[in-house]
Amino acid sequence: MNVEHDLVESVVAGKRLPLARLLTLVENNAPEGLAALDQLFPHTGRAHLIGVTGSPGSGKSSLVNQIALALRNPPSGKAARSVAIVAVDPTSPFTGGAVLGDRVRMRDLAGDPGIFIRSMASRGALGGLARATTGVVQALDAAGFDIVLVETVGAGQAEVDIARLAHTTLVIEAPGMGDDIQAIKAGILEIADILVINKADHPGVDSTVRALHAMLELGHPTHLHNPVASGTPLWIPPVLQTIATQSEGIADLVEAIDRHTAYLHTTGAWQARDRSRLQTELEQLVQVELNNNWRASVPPEFIQETLAQVETRQISPYQAAKLLTHPLPELHPG
Repeated sequence: MNVEHDLVESVVAGKRLPLARLLTLVENNAPEGLAALDQLFPHTGRAHLIGVTGSPGSGKSSLVNQIALALRNPPSGKAARSVAIVAVDPTSPFTGGAVLGDRVRMRDLAGDPGIFIRSMASRGALGGLARATTGVVQALDAAGFDIVLVETVGAGQAEVDIARLAHTTLVIEAPGMGDDIQAIKAGILEIADILVINKADHPGVDSTVRALHAMLELGHPTHLHNPVASGTPLWIPPVLQTIATQSEGIADLVEAIDRHTAYLHTTGAWQARDRSRLQTELEQLVQVELNNNWRASVPPEFIQETLAQVETRQISPYQAAKLLTHPLPELHPG
């Protein structure tokens, strides 16, 4: 039995150290890590992927902390669920590593065998997600976690990438931060399955609630008044208020997540979101492969010559792209 196979078997068995080692390999884009993901893929597709996004300072980390605690300590009659947390931190400008601020704020979760926390550096990736996030989430899914919470950096308008990864997307707002109009501009609210106003004890919460309801009214004017008018069930994002630092509103939030899960399964939206997520991942990987193959097949000097022609305005960037993707036959003899 080879080492790679041992690693895969250990991850499927739920062993923590091999899982941590695999995640490091995946983050570093190591060939053995990618090969392990290939073997683990048949074991994926069971975890509920929850994205948590919103502006910096809205209390995402504190809220994730409370959601995880609530899932691990459910009300009487409900089973505890295992939780993996992927916290995509800003990249340190000095080391290139994660700042690890989320780890500091999630100390309440330490020591629980049903919780696994992984901080990742964004490494400049757009959309608030590191490029390796998809692979890390797949590994955690294969490791058997019931819930995978993915908290983004809070990069503003590019946050919509989280919606392509998650089954359920929570958008976190906070009163008095001037986020209402910014959220409209960013299209953030369009990706929300659940809207959460955290820090609801702060001034301005009522105006934030009104603003969010008004935007929902604009987005779903007919269905808000008659949700079954079209004959097809429609999910209207609930607007919830929480105070994460005092654990207030968390039970209602977890219940809303469960209601959305039930909605996804009963309407077939779960399978549709899975299909869309896998299609997005496939397209991104194809782009990477095509780019790598292109760079391997086109001589570097030809690329530099073409760039020089663009710099001197002899040809346009569009013409240059056509030249570089349809190079002259003599550049590839045989």
